[in-house]
Amino acid sequence: MAGRKNKNAELRKPEILEGYYRVLIKEGLEGTSISKIAKHLGIHPSLILHYFESKENLKLAVIELMISKYKARHMIKFDHIEDDADRFTALINMIFSYEWSRTVDPGVHFGFYYQSFRDSKVSSLFQNMFQWFRDYLHDQFVIFNNKGIIEVNDERKAADFIMTLMEGMEFHAQFLGQDAPFEEFAETAKKSARAVLKNWVL
Repeated sequence: MAGRKNKNAELRKPEILEGYYRVLIKEGLEGTSISKIAKHLGIHPSLILHYFESKENLKLAVIELMISKYKARHMIKFDHIEDDADRFTALINMIFSYEWSRTVDPGVHFGFYYQSFRDSKVSSLFQNMFQWFRDYLHDQFVIFNNKGIIEVNDERKAADFIMTLMEGMEFHAQFLGQDAPFEEFAETAKKSARAVLKNWVL
Protein backbone atom coordinates (compact mmCIF):
# COMPACT_ATOMS: atom_id res chain seq x y z
CA MET A 1 0.00 0.00 0.00
CA ALA A 2 2.83 2.39 0.87
CA GLY A 3 4.44 1.64 -2.50
CA ARG A 4 1.23 2.58 -4.30
CA LYS A 5 1.03 5.87 -2.37
CA ASN A 6 4.60 6.74 -3.29
CA LYS A 7 3.91 5.93 -6.93
CA ASN A 8 0.83 8.15 -6.89
CA ALA A 9 2.88 10.98 -5.37
CA GLU A 10 5.54 10.58 -8.06
CA LEU A 11 2.87 10.90 -10.72
CA ARG A 12 0.75 13.66 -9.18
CA LYS A 13 3.40 15.98 -7.71
CA PRO A 14 4.97 16.95 -11.07
CA GLU A 15 1.47 17.44 -12.51
CA ILE A 16 0.48 19.72 -9.62
CA LEU A 17 3.71 21.72 -9.84
CA GLU A 18 3.34 22.22 -13.58
CA GLY A 19 -0.26 23.32 -12.97
CA TYR A 20 0.95 25.77 -10.30
CA TYR A 21 3.51 27.14 -12.74
CA ARG A 22 0.86 27.64 -15.44
CA VAL A 23 -1.44 29.49 -13.02
CA LEU A 24 1.51 31.68 -11.95
CA ILE A 25 2.05 32.70 -15.57
CA LYS A 26 -1.60 33.67 -15.91
CA GLU A 27 -2.36 35.14 -12.48
CA GLY A 28 1.01 36.27 -11.12
CA LEU A 29 2.41 35.46 -7.71
CA GLU A 30 -0.06 37.65 -5.84
CA GLY A 31 -3.10 36.33 -7.71
CA THR A 32 -2.34 32.63 -7.39
CA SER A 33 -3.99 30.47 -4.74
CA ILE A 34 -4.30 26.78 -4.01
CA SER A 35 -7.95 26.91 -5.01
CA LYS A 36 -7.04 28.38 -8.41
CA ILE A 37 -4.38 25.74 -8.93
CA ALA A 38 -6.90 23.03 -8.02
CA LYS A 39 -9.51 24.50 -10.39
CA HIS A 40 -6.95 24.61 -13.21
CA LEU A 41 -6.12 20.95 -12.63
CA GLY A 42 -9.69 19.84 -11.97
CA ILE A 43 -8.87 18.42 -8.54
CA HIS A 44 -9.87 19.16 -4.94
CA PRO A 45 -7.62 21.68 -3.10
CA SER A 46 -7.12 19.18 -0.27
CA LEU A 47 -5.26 16.89 -2.69
CA ILE A 48 -2.59 19.56 -3.20
CA LEU A 49 -2.09 19.91 0.55
CA HIS A 50 -2.09 16.12 0.86
CA TYR A 51 1.00 15.90 -1.33
CA PHE A 52 2.79 19.08 -0.25
CA GLU A 53 1.48 19.58 3.32
CA SER A 54 1.72 23.38 3.17
CA LYS A 55 1.65 26.30 0.75
CA GLU A 56 5.26 27.06 1.73
CA ASN A 57 6.39 23.58 0.65
CA LEU A 58 4.47 23.99 -2.60
CA LYS A 59 6.16 27.33 -3.28
CA LEU A 60 9.66 25.95 -2.68
CA ALA A 61 8.90 22.93 -4.84
CA VAL A 62 7.79 25.08 -7.78
CA ILE A 63 11.00 27.11 -7.51
CA GLU A 64 12.92 23.84 -7.71
CA LEU A 65 10.83 23.03 -10.81
CA MET A 66 11.94 26.35 -12.33
CA ILE A 67 15.56 25.50 -11.60
CA SER A 68 15.16 22.07 -13.19
CA LYS A 69 13.83 23.77 -16.33
CA TYR A 70 17.03 25.81 -16.60
CA LYS A 71 19.17 22.76 -15.99
CA ALA A 72 17.29 20.73 -18.59
CA ARG A 73 17.78 23.49 -21.17
CA HIS A 74 21.43 23.74 -20.22
CA MET A 75 21.91 20.05 -20.85
CA ILE A 76 21.87 20.64 -24.59
CA LYS A 77 25.02 18.85 -25.63
CA PHE A 78 27.73 20.39 -27.76
CA ASP A 79 29.95 17.31 -27.83
CA HIS A 80 28.98 16.56 -31.43
CA ILE A 81 30.57 19.86 -32.53
CA GLU A 82 34.18 18.95 -33.15
CA ASP A 83 35.56 22.42 -33.89
CA ASP A 84 36.38 24.31 -30.66
CA ALA A 85 35.49 27.72 -32.06
CA ASP A 86 32.14 26.43 -33.37
CA ARG A 87 31.40 24.88 -29.97
CA PHE A 88 32.11 28.22 -28.26
CA THR A 89 29.81 30.02 -30.72
CA ALA A 90 27.06 27.47 -30.05
CA LEU A 91 27.34 28.09 -26.30
CA ILE A 92 27.18 31.88 -26.69
CA ASN A 93 24.26 31.63 -29.11
CA MET A 94 22.36 29.44 -26.65
CA ILE A 95 22.79 31.52 -23.51
CA PHE A 96 21.91 34.78 -25.29
CA SER A 97 18.91 33.32 -27.11
CA TYR A 98 15.24 34.16 -26.64
CA GLU A 99 14.63 30.45 -26.05
CA TRP A 100 17.04 30.38 -23.09
CA SER A 101 15.67 33.67 -21.72
CA ARG A 102 12.15 32.20 -21.78
CA THR A 103 13.10 28.85 -20.27
CA VAL A 104 11.04 30.13 -17.34
CA ASP A 105 8.40 32.82 -17.75
CA PRO A 106 10.09 36.10 -16.72
CA GLY A 107 7.09 37.21 -14.65
CA VAL A 108 7.34 34.02 -12.59
CA HIS A 109 11.12 34.19 -12.39
CA PHE A 110 11.24 37.78 -11.18
CA GLY A 111 8.22 37.35 -8.91
CA PHE A 112 10.16 34.79 -6.89
CA TYR A 113 13.40 36.73 -7.38
CA TYR A 114 11.91 39.67 -5.46
CA GLN A 115 10.61 37.32 -2.79
CA SER A 116 14.19 36.18 -2.26
CA PHE A 117 14.96 39.55 -0.61
CA ARG A 118 12.49 38.71 2.17
CA ASP A 119 12.57 34.90 2.28
CA SER A 120 15.85 33.19 3.17
CA LYS A 121 14.74 29.82 1.79
CA VAL A 122 13.84 31.32 -1.59
CA SER A 123 17.10 33.27 -1.54
CA SER A 124 19.08 30.09 -0.91
CA LEU A 125 17.45 28.31 -3.84
CA PHE A 126 18.15 31.21 -6.19
CA GLN A 127 21.71 31.50 -4.94
CA ASN A 128 22.28 27.81 -5.60
CA MET A 129 20.82 28.13 -9.10
CA PHE A 130 23.01 31.07 -10.06
CA GLN A 131 26.10 29.53 -8.51
CA TRP A 132 25.45 26.31 -10.42
CA PHE A 133 25.28 28.20 -13.72
CA ARG A 134 28.28 30.37 -12.88
CA ASP A 135 30.27 27.19 -12.14
CA TYR A 136 29.16 25.70 -15.45
CA LEU A 137 30.29 28.78 -17.39
CA HIS A 138 33.54 28.90 -15.42
CA ASP A 139 34.33 25.30 -16.39
CA GLN A 140 33.54 25.99 -20.04
CA PHE A 141 35.67 29.13 -20.05
CA VAL A 142 38.62 27.21 -18.59
CA ILE A 143 38.37 24.77 -21.48
CA PHE A 144 38.06 27.50 -24.11
CA ASN A 145 40.85 29.51 -22.48
CA ASN A 146 43.20 26.53 -22.62
CA LYS A 147 42.35 25.99 -26.28
CA GLY A 148 43.01 29.63 -27.17
CA ILE A 149 39.39 30.35 -28.16
CA ILE A 150 39.07 33.05 -25.49
CA GLU A 151 41.65 34.99 -23.50
CA VAL A 152 40.77 35.91 -19.94
CA ASN A 153 42.94 35.78 -16.84
CA ASP A 154 40.09 35.05 -14.42
CA GLU A 155 37.43 32.66 -15.72
CA ARG A 156 35.29 33.07 -12.59
CA LYS A 157 34.98 36.84 -12.98
CA ALA A 158 34.36 36.36 -16.69
CA ALA A 159 31.50 33.97 -15.86
CA ASP A 160 30.07 36.54 -13.41
CA PHE A 161 30.22 39.22 -16.10
CA ILE A 162 28.51 37.07 -18.74
CA MET A 163 25.74 36.11 -16.32
CA THR A 164 25.17 39.77 -15.44
CA LEU A 165 25.00 40.65 -19.13
CA MET A 166 22.49 37.85 -19.69
CA GLU A 167 20.24 38.99 -16.84
CA GLY A 168 20.44 42.56 -18.13
CA MET A 169 18.88 41.53 -21.45
CA GLU A 170 15.57 40.86 -19.72
CA PHE A 171 15.71 44.30 -18.09
CA HIS A 172 16.36 45.85 -21.51
CA ALA A 173 13.53 43.91 -23.14
CA GLN A 174 11.06 44.98 -20.43
CA PHE A 175 11.97 48.64 -19.99
CA LEU A 176 14.19 49.90 -22.81
CA GLY A 177 13.48 47.73 -25.84
CA GLN A 178 10.53 49.84 -27.01
CA ASP A 179 8.94 46.84 -28.76
CA ALA A 180 12.14 46.03 -30.65
CA PRO A 181 12.68 42.28 -31.17
CA PHE A 182 14.49 40.60 -28.29
CA GLU A 183 17.01 39.18 -30.74
CA GLU A 184 18.10 42.66 -31.83
CA PHE A 185 19.67 43.58 -28.49
CA ALA A 186 20.75 39.98 -27.95
CA GLU A 187 23.02 40.29 -30.99
CA THR A 188 24.63 43.37 -29.42
CA ALA A 189 25.06 41.50 -26.14
CA LYS A 190 26.64 38.51 -27.93
CA LYS A 191 29.12 40.76 -29.74
CA SER A 192 30.04 42.39 -26.44
CA ALA A 193 30.46 39.00 -24.76
CA ARG A 194 32.70 37.70 -27.53
CA ALA A 195 34.82 40.87 -27.52
CA VAL A 196 35.27 40.75 -23.76
CA LEU A 197 36.10 37.06 -23.67
CA LYS A 198 38.57 37.34 -26.53
CA ASN A 199 40.74 39.88 -24.77
CA TRP A 200 39.94 40.85 -21.19
CA VAL A 201 42.42 41.28 -18.39
CA LEU A 202 40.45 41.46 -15.15
